[in-house]
Amino acid sequence: MQLHLRNPIVFLDLETTGVNIVSDRIVEIALLKINVDGSEEEKLMRINPEMPIPLEASLIHGIYEEDLKDAPTFKEVAKTLAKFLEGCDLAGFNSNRFDIPLLAEEFLRADVDIDLKKRKFIDVQAIFHKMEKRTLAAAYKFYCNQDLVSAHSAMADTKATYEVLKAQLDMYKDAEFEDIRGKKSKPIVNDVDKLNEFSAYDRNVDFVGRIVYDEDGVPVFNFGKNKGVPVEKVLEEQPGYFGWILNSEFPLYTKKVLTQLKLNMMKK
Repeated sequence: MQLHLRNPIVFLDLETTGVNIVSDRIVEIALLKINVDGSEEEKLMRINPEMPIPLEASLIHGIYEEDLKDAPTFKEVAKTLAKFLEGCDLAGFNSNRFDIPLLAEEFLRADVDIDLKKRKFIDVQAIFHKMEKRTLAAAYKFYCNQDLVSAHSAMADTKATYEVLKAQLDMYKDAEFEDIRGKKSKPIVNDVDKLNEFSAYDRNVDFVGRIVYDEDGVPVFNFGKNKGVPVEKVLEEQPGYFGWILNSEFPLYTKKVLTQLKLNMMKK
């Protein structure tokens, strides 16, 4: 359905150094303007945040400090961005709680006068959450057609979760699922191993995703200069990398996994 617009509307998304509205900074901004006549304009900018980017943030959006060494600061592009947003309403996903407040902070720091409060805001995530609740009580009602009594009581929630899983096994017994590569399967089967595989959100080797499995099931590093490179290849060609990780502030479990991978190499 085409949007009925009185003013142009700009959909925006920010990648940042973190989630603190006050102290974190933008590293990338994407803007999609929908004009009243339906025509579209795009603007994508990398921004030098003038502060270190925590590894945790880079692992999420894939932007590292070395990627931004030639990028402009927000102050340098603030007037250009303000002109692009002039007279426009704003929309995004979780934008009311994050993107718009952070953008407002950046404009203030850049001494660019833009009163975002005069705009209309549409938060697509808020619509999604309000119309399609994702609580255990909602799942229990949807799958089991019962109201969850004593919600947030630990045992009541635990039993309801068990009932929901059994109902999912019945409802999706022959349901077809298509993954992002177009591969189709019927993954909801009464088998713990297969349910574990399907319900996982990632292919982490360690818990925090510093090391992940690639499409071929090979452990690869998932951060920094060796991102996407097989662990074995890095340990063979950069022997000091192993010691650097062990002596740096990585999770103990990540160090344990890496040590085991190194031991497996030595046994070959």
